[in-house]
Amino acid sequence: MSDTSTVFLSKAVVSVEEVQRDWMDLKTRVGQLEGERALLERENKTLRLLLERVVEHRQRSHSELILLLTGLVSKLPINDVGVVVSKLVEHNANVAEVCAALSRGSVEASLPQPTVLKNLEQAKRDLFEAIKPAVDELIQTDPPLEIAMLRGLITSPKSFFTPAAIRANRCFVKGQVTKERVLREFGEDALQFFNDLTTDAKLNPRPKQEEIVLAFKPDFEALLSQNATLAAAKKQELTALFHRIQKSRATTDAARAQKNAFQRLTFELELLNYYENQATEAPDVIFASRLPVLIEQLVLVPSQETLDLKWITQAESLLAFIISHDHRLMVINNIGKSGGLSRMLKFVLRLRVEKLTDENEVIHEFVRAIIPPAPQKPPATKSVADILKLIAQEVRQKLVIRGIMGCDRLKREEAEALGRAIGAEMGVKGLEEEVRAKSHLSPEVERELAWDKIKELILQRADPSIVAAVIRDRLHAKYDSDEVKQSWITLVESEPIAFIRTFCQLPYLADGRTDPIARAVLETYVTRLTHDKYASTYAKVLSSLKNMFKAKADSPTLLNFIALVKWVDAESANRLSRDIGLPH
Repeated sequence: MSDTSTVFLSKAVVSVEEVQRDWMDLKTRVGQLEGERALLERENKTLRLLLERVVEHRQRSHSELILLLTGLVSKLPINDVGVVVSKLVEHNANVAEVCAALSRGSVEASLPQPTVLKNLEQAKRDLFEAIKPAVDELIQTDPPLEIAMLRGLITSPKSFFTPAAIRANRCFVKGQVTKERVLREFGEDALQFFNDLTTDAKLNPRPKQEEIVLAFKPDFEALLSQNATLAAAKKQELTALFHRIQKSRATTDAARAQKNAFQRLTFELELLNYYENQATEAPDVIFASRLPVLIEQLVLVPSQETLDLKWITQAESLLAFIISHDHRLMVINNIGKSGGLSRMLKFVLRLRVEKLTDENEVIHEFVRAIIPPAPQKPPATKSVADILKLIAQEVRQKLVIRGIMGCDRLKREEAEALGRAIGAEMGVKGLEEEVRAKSHLSPEVERELAWDKIKELILQRADPSIVAAVIRDRLHAKYDSDEVKQSWITLVESEPIAFIRTFCQLPYLADGRTDPIARAVLETYVTRLTHDKYASTYAKVLSSLKNMFKAKADSPTLLNFIALVKWVDAESANRLSRDIGLPH
């Protein structure tokens, strides 16, 4: 075993003087570091405060920007405004959360709800609250519908759009019953009293059981009295259902009140469903197809001859649920496509609207709907007065009477006499003074005023068929070279596309016949169009026709225009075709 030696390492002892000297230096350096640390803390606090201010300013400025955007989007003529605004609000909420996470960790400033969303939420609440009284009113009329299904609409409006509810509602309108309901309430023994309207040996031999609809047999009551298998209670219930269906299908006031209650409930549920599903529901379907039919059925029945203010007021109360003014007008404008009294309803509802940007055009169309073209007789004074009384605003009533007095479909004396008679029937004053003032107009001033109205229609982008009809009426009333020249000047001063479309509509009367003076008028137009004096006009029209040809070579407007030019001047039509590039 080898010897080991222990080595002791020792450090030189520092002297007191050296410690005292270094201590002062160390104390100074520590003090300096403490000061720098305090300074850094203050700088960090200042920087954090600045960062919080920047984030807060960013959050507020972004919220203000979103408010401006929602206001602008709400004014745009787009169908899904609510969806766009909702996305903007959602985006702003996400930005606010990120900004809050960068600073204080909580969202303090929230974006005020845009007006369009406030109106949307309020409309939903109003519609939801209106459903219960509508359901109660419908139940009080004792409809042939299942009461449990109707009461379920109060808490769950979406159930109205389930397949079972849709079938039941369709059967209610047609006076039928679903097979599943008959089996559920009365059993298979009751099927012998019904005719199957769905199953067909050739067309539909194996329909789905839930889609089969039945109708009571014509001799139902006799068959029921002879039946001995059905329980007495079931017989009473079946008889009650039969009588409810017969009552609903009758042409009585009670049946109409029941149908109207159902239509009002349907209107509210359709509109509420659209507002809750704007991202998936097409506005054109609801406002141009479904709701106009409900309004028309609410106000009118097949045997009705005059409009009733009571039902018009109810229709307006339903239209008030529609938020957008454009959507309300869409519903009104799609009423009356079948003509007759429903067309009068459309104009009455239009003229009862407070804000009407195209008032002159609506009144002009209304007058043309009231006064039929020759050789039909003018309407009776009282019938026109009764319609005008439904227009709430006296100013518009007077405007319509003025339009009747200036209508080109009647002779001047007849139109003024009809207008005065209508005014006297309604108690409108001031018409005589206007007639006297109008009678003192010179032919030149009268012509200028007449064509100014046509220019106004063109500027308002009225339908070309309407513009063409007004021009035809004017030319029939005053057919001379000056009037034809003025019609040409009026058309060429408009946009080329307006000239082309009006040109294409001029020959065709409302009943499909060709206007007798159309060929002569169009021949004058074509002669002027191809003359060197109107080279600039020809160039504009040609450019518009070329654009049509490039967009769609078989454009109906383009082909119709060329065909009409060829009808009056084949050489001019060939020139146009060559210049456009049409194949020969």
